[in-house]
Amino acid sequence: MATGQLNLNELPSCGSRSVDCFEKLEQIGEGHYGQVYMAREIKTGQIVALKKIRMDNEREGFPRTAIREIKILKKLRHENIIRFKEIVTFTGPEKDEQGSADGNKNKGSIYIVLEYMDHDLQRLAHRHGKRFTVPQIKCYMRQLLTGLHYCHLNQVLHRDLKGSNLLIDNEGNLKLADFGLARFFSNDHNGNLTNHVITLGYRPPELLLGTTKYGPAVDMWSVGCIFAELLYGKPILPGKDEHEQLNKIYELCGAPDEVNWPGVSKIPWYNNLKPTRPMKRRVREVFKHFDHYALELVERMLTLDPSQRISAVDALDAEYFWKDPLPCDPKSLPKYESLHKFQTEKKRQHEEMAKRQKLRHPNRYPQS
Repeated sequence: MATGQLNLNELPSCGSRSVDCFEKLEQIGEGHYGQVYMAREIKTGQIVALKKIRMDNEREGFPRTAIREIKILKKLRHENIIRFKEIVTFTGPEKDEQGSADGNKNKGSIYIVLEYMDHDLQRLAHRHGKRFTVPQIKCYMRQLLTGLHYCHLNQVLHRDLKGSNLLIDNEGNLKLADFGLARFFSNDHNGNLTNHVITLGYRPPELLLGTTKYGPAVDMWSVGCIFAELLYGKPILPGKDEHEQLNKIYELCGAPDEVNWPGVSKIPWYNNLKPTRPMKRRVREVFKHFDHYALELVERMLTLDPSQRISAVDALDAEYFWKDPLPCDPKSLPKYESLHKFQTEKKRQHEEMAKRQKLRHPNRYPQS
């Protein structure tokens, strides 16, 4: 991992408190460089999320991606962006949420303290036998686009938009989270950026073809994949590797050429990865059951040529959001049981059942 040296005092609110001010309740996720915990601030009782940044090798310094994430989160203050609270430090052997010493014997850790959110869009959208209503989809999509427009206005690319990185609270508010791959960009898009970003099923064709010069359009392709997935009921481009991912894009959106994407032949890997047979665009055919305005918006998001792809601000003005049924008020959305708490309860029930089975049939469970 790329690293860099950082004096924590250079960043406001950094390192002024210890992680001992918080009680870890359970691990709720895995970030790009460490675990994410649900925790309680001991003094106030407030529930927060603690995102751990491992510092196992002091000589390597502080991860550059973490420095970038902290700077970006401190700059972005918006109701649809996860709220950064502070950074806390810990030096010495770590303990897990049960209070046991961590066998990794870490030299020390830094934690980003973030607001806690109850759910993520991915889990809610794919609950067994449950589907979002159209007003609900419009409500979530409008919040996603509003938060993303704010990012792009502040020259920030998210570069990892997907359902699991869109968090939702019990007031119906959706917030963009996990800025571990985010970075600032310049308006001329001439800087060389890595193309190894964005989870495969949401990665746009220009990155798969090897471009290193890109802008906000890469995020809008991801939004198109998320939007279509909510309406379709399942991921629309589930490639297993980069080559298959490109083929799935070609099968849905057609083969790129100089007619539908001027300049595509100059992208580094185009000649090696262009399709071997003619392929027509099939978006309207595959998603023919979408209503007219939804289909029109999906088409503009999943445009092969990034220069012609719709922007977040223009998407917010699309007819889709202004035609009946209108987006519902976030506060009117259902209040879902916390999936983290649900999983914890299931785990507890499983452990209780295992204990009862062991008591009933001790001979089946020999002592180790």
